[in-house]
Formats: sequence, structure tokens, C-alpha cells
Amino acid sequence: MNATGELHGLGQSLWLDNITRDLLNSGTLKRYIDELSVTGLTSNPSIFDQAIKNSTTYDEEIRQKAPSAKSTEELFFELALEDLTRAADLFQPVFERTDGVDGWVSLEVSPLLAHDTNSTLAAARDLHGRGSRSNLFIKIPGTPEGLPAIEAAIFAGVPVNVTLLFSREQYVAAAEAYLRGVERRIEAGLNPAIGSVASVFVSRWDVAVASQVPPALTNRLGIAVAQRTYKAYHDLLSSARWQRAANAGARVQRLLWASTGTKDPMASDILYVKALAAPFTVNTMPEGTLKAFSDHGEIGDTLATDGGDCEAVLASFANAGIDIDALATKLQDEGAASFVKSWIDLIACIDAKSATIRKAS
Repeated sequence: MNATGELHGLGQSLWLDNITRDLLNSGTLKRYIDELSVTGLTSNPSIFDQAIKNSTTYDEEIRQKAPSAKSTEELFFELALEDLTRAADLFQPVFERTDGVDGWVSLEVSPLLAHDTNSTLAAARDLHGRGSRSNLFIKIPGTPEGLPAIEAAIFAGVPVNVTLLFSREQYVAAAEAYLRGVERRIEAGLNPAIGSVASVFVSRWDVAVASQVPPALTNRLGIAVAQRTYKAYHDLLSSARWQRAANAGARVQRLLWASTGTKDPMASDILYVKALAAPFTVNTMPEGTLKAFSDHGEIGDTLATDGGDCEAVLASFANAGIDIDALATKLQDEGAASFVKSWIDLIACIDAKSATIRKAS
């Protein structure tokens, strides 16, 4: 058994943080499922921007659909849903085998809506309906404005991948929004078993402080924040409030590690995967990280449910002048802005391709 299989056997789900039509057409995604224990997939505007920009595979569909599309954004979602429904079908056996715990794919609402609660909810419901797949998550950012939309989407029966979480506090706020939606379904006599994951971004912490801390603290902040969040995850699952919901049939909103590709060229390329091994969690990995872990990965100690040494490590960062709470807010804001930029680039790319195809026809 290779290292990815061992990690899956430990109880952690391995998802691919990538989607392209070439990945589907070539059979590569199916091979990752069969050989590398991949059981789900995530996407975001940056991933689709690169996929469409760097391939001609989408050109024919753009040529066919552009004339009738109401907008470029509408055209993009048609392209994205084509890819993600195909991926969802590949993961459907996993979804059925695990009774909906695993086997999910994710599509993000327009990042332009990150600070618009009502429009986010409307978009989430529309996209999930159009996708018409039981294992399709709609990604909603865990921004202050996104939290009411998360609660409302869960109440409406829309499975949600909460994205852009960076700290324990942001995770807890998202988990409580999810739980409120579940509790409302229970009160209304509806089935509370609505799937969800909460995605905590890890490596961006270390990039943000790389030039501000001593060498002894290099590449340690993201893992310490993850440890602290993992403790909060277990604290929530052991709470009377959660157990009442579970007793009524609610599903656990699993904790998902995102941004787990190593950014520091001097560090191990499997740094975050090895450090964040933990049962009943998800790690969504860039393709290069997945292949690296399969090739030379190893599993050390699993995350401690009590947070391990995270508070001591975080205290060292505070002593070095790092304000964790302020940085968490900054990272979430910057993450939202980065997705907006990628979204604008993506729409411009599709516009340019449409124009080129029209001229050539």
C-alpha cells in the first residue's frame, strides 16, 4: 500500500484540489481514485482560471454556448458544471459506499458575492439545483456576511463547503452557523442530515509571517493554528448541543485542511500533509502535493485532540510580535480579494476566447 492509501486507512479523506477537463478526459482523475485513494475534489476560481486559460479543450463548448449565454458568468457556470457533474459521477460510488460522508465535489459561488448574504444564498440554491447531483457541495465563504447565508443554505437543504476560514474563531463561527441551520431543520420536522465541511486554510499563515519571525518559528504557524482548530472541532463534537443534533440524525460537519501545498522551497513538499494527519478530517491537496505524498510520504503522529503544543507555539509567535487575531482577519480579507481577482481574470479569459473564436468562424 502506498502512502496515500495508508493515510486514507488512518481515517482521513484525501481530496484533489484541482479540476480540468483534460484531467477528466485523460482518465487521470479516475486513476487517482483507483490508485491514490482520492475520494473527493475541490475547485475555486483560480483553478478554473488556469484550467480554461491553459487549454484549448474548452474552446469548442465556448464556441457553441457563447452566442446563447446570458452573460460570461453564466457561460462559465455551464462549463464548470459540466466538469463537476462528470467528476461527481466518478465519485458517486464513494458517496454511496460511505452513505454520503465522502465522495463530494465542490463549486464556489461567485466571489463577487462574498459580502452579500442574500445574493450568496440565491446563487447557492440555483447552482445546487442546476448541478442536480447529491454529492455537489456549494462553496460559501465564511466571512461575516457569509455566515447567515451558510445557515440559510443548510436550512434550505443545500450542502455547503464553507471556505476561506483561517482561525479557530472563524471555524467556530462557521460551525455554529451550520449547526443553527441543522437545528432549524429539526425544529421544522425536516431531515437534518445535510452534508457540510469547514475548510481551514493552512499554508498562507506561514507565507504571511515568513519575513517577520526567527528561523526557529519558520513554517510553524499554520500547523499550530490547525492544531488549535482541531481541538475546537473535537470540543464541539463532544458538546451536548451537537450530540442532541446528532441524536436527531444530523451529520458531522467535517473539518477540512485546505491550502496544504508547501510554499517554501526550502521546506518538505509534504510538510502539511504529514503534520495534519487526523482521522475524520479531509485534506484537499494540489495535484503536485498528492503525487509527492504518494511517492515519498510518511505518516507520523496524528494530531492530538487536545491541541498538543499549539498554545506554547502560538505564544512564541505573539512574543515575536504577531497578532494572530488581526492576521486571521487580514488573511480572510486577502483570500476573498484574491478569489475576486481570479474571478475577474477568469471572466476576461472566457471573453477573450469567445472573441477569438467568433473571429475565426
